[in-house]
Amino acid sequence: MRLEGKKAFVTGADSGIGRAIALTFAREGADVAITSHQDQRGAEQTAEGIERHGRKSVIIPVDFTRPETAEGLIDQIVAQLGGIDVLVNNAGTGDEAATSLEESTEAFQRVLHVDLVVPFLLARDAANAMVARGGGSIINITSVHQEIPQKGGAAYCAAKGGLGMVTKCLALELAGSKVRVNNIGPGMIATPMTTGSLHDPEQSEDALAKIPMGRPGEPQEIANMALFLASEEASYVTGSSFFVDGGLRQKVGLV
Repeated sequence: MRLEGKKAFVTGADSGIGRAIALTFAREGADVAITSHQDQRGAEQTAEGIERHGRKSVIIPVDFTRPETAEGLIDQIVAQLGGIDVLVNNAGTGDEAATSLEESTEAFQRVLHVDLVVPFLLARDAANAMVARGGGSIINITSVHQEIPQKGGAAYCAAKGGLGMVTKCLALELAGSKVRVNNIGPGMIATPMTTGSLHDPEQSEDALAKIPMGRPGEPQEIANMALFLASEEASYVTGSSFFVDGGLRQKVGLV
C-alpha cells in the first residue's frame, strides 16, 4: 500500500473526481477526511466507501463560497485524523455566463473565492502543519483551462491559472521542508458535471472532436495521477503541472 498510515484531506469528494481520489487513497491505506456542501448523501456514500477499505473517514460540512469557512479547517482535520500528510484541493465551481462581458461582479468573485482563494488558504494552513510533521504533499486540481482560454470563462480560467501559479510559488518556498506541491489539470472528464454535454449528441460530437484520443477521461484516471503525486514515488516531483486531457491541449487552436 502506497499511503499506509497517511492522513489525507480531499475537498469536494461527494462525487466524480474527488470521490475517485478519496476512495483510491483509502484503498492504498490512508485515512481520509472529505467535505460536503449540497450533496450530503453523496459525501456519506464516499465515506462509506472509505470505511469499506478499513480506513477512517471524516465528513466536514462547509460552504466554500464563503472563504472564511476555510479558516481553521485544517486544524479540524488534524484534530480528527491525528495529522495531515496529503491535501487535495479538488472542490471547485464555474459560471454560466455566455460571454465574460456578461459576468456579474458577484459571480466573478464567487468563482475566485471557491477556485482560488479557498485552495490557497487550505494549502497555506496544510503546509504549515506538514512542515511541523516533517513533510507532505499538496495537490491542486486545476484544469486545462489554466492555460486554455474559453468564452465566458474569465473567472474560471483566471482562478485556475492563478492556482497553477500558487502551486509553483508554494513549491519553491516549501522545497526545503519536504513538502511537495503540484497540480493536476484535467481535460474533459466523465463526471456528473459533464453528463449533460456528453449525453447531448451535438455537444458531445463537438467536444470529442477536439480530443485526440477521441473520448472523455474517467475520474479514476485523475485519481491515479493524484495517487502518484501523493506517494513517495513522486519524492523528487514538485512545482509541476500534470495535464490529464487525452491530448486536448495539442488542439488548443480548435478549443
